[in-house]
Amino acid sequence: MSSLRIAVLAGGDSDEREISLKSGAAVEAALSQCGHRVLHLDPAIVELSGIDWSQFDVAFIALHGRFGEDGQVQQLLDEANVRYTGSSAAASRLAFSKSAAKERFMQSGVPTPSYELIHYTDDLERIQRQAQSIGYPLVVKPDTQGSSLGISIVRNSRELSPALKLCFQFDSFGILESMIEGTEWTVGLIDLQILPAIKIETNRAFFDWQAKYEDDATRYVFDANVARSVIDRIEKVGLDACTTLGTSGLARADIRLDAQDRPWVLEVNTVPGFTDHSLLPKAAARMGIDFPTLCDRIVRSCQKTEVPHPHLRQASMRHRSVE
Repeated sequence: MSSLRIAVLAGGDSDEREISLKSGAAVEAALSQCGHRVLHLDPAIVELSGIDWSQFDVAFIALHGRFGEDGQVQQLLDEANVRYTGSSAAASRLAFSKSAAKERFMQSGVPTPSYELIHYTDDLERIQRQAQSIGYPLVVKPDTQGSSLGISIVRNSRELSPALKLCFQFDSFGILESMIEGTEWTVGLIDLQILPAIKIETNRAFFDWQAKYEDDATRYVFDANVARSVIDRIEKVGLDACTTLGTSGLARADIRLDAQDRPWVLEVNTVPGFTDHSLLPKAAARMGIDFPTLCDRIVRSCQKTEVPHPHLRQASMRHRSVE
């Protein structure tokens, strides 16, 4: 098959910059191995609106966090009429906000833990009342953030204030979410093809930043001691969550399984980690799809679209100017 001219977008200036650079480097190596002509573009260094996009066939988005998963870079590429990997601007915006995604889940019957939206200007008494309505234990999360940054498990009212302080370091909005006691799972999709569910086991309190990127003791289990019918249910809920948000290309749903074997969707990631050690590539490898083949498949899938995500375009939003 013919080689493609591919811009790999990685880096940026979000809190997940270093992880994005690792994803980008892995993708660049894999696509080069497949014979493509690859150029790395870092939005923290290069102003993307000034790029001559006619020199590229596809943009591979490996940007995590803001200006990567929140629809801004997708909107910019739409306006430049550039094909790109992953979801549309509209779906990306929806998935990136945990509260907006959860509202859509609840409207569509996708099981998700109950929640309350909070803001950094809310007084503590108000948030304490919201926490009481959710009930302890609960989880405090920034509304728009990835890689478990700013997340705390709060088991009593004394732990609430420091958790809020941490949360609001990463976003002006946050959510209080009912804690689902149980096990952690993730389900990846490629063009709505369900990849095998992965059970995540960690010795830490939850699958936090350290468990994701630093702790070698974190375990990723495919042959978990769980009935096939339960795994089928987990995978189906993951698919439902992604289709409800309108994702395309690649996506990953993060799920908790409670003691009654009921799956609950926490969030959907539209630009999941993309090194050969990341969760979605692990699941693809389980199906016999090696990392270079996976990257090649993703960019060639973009070539099949007439125009980048036309049916999901919305009114133009201002993209952030990168210094």
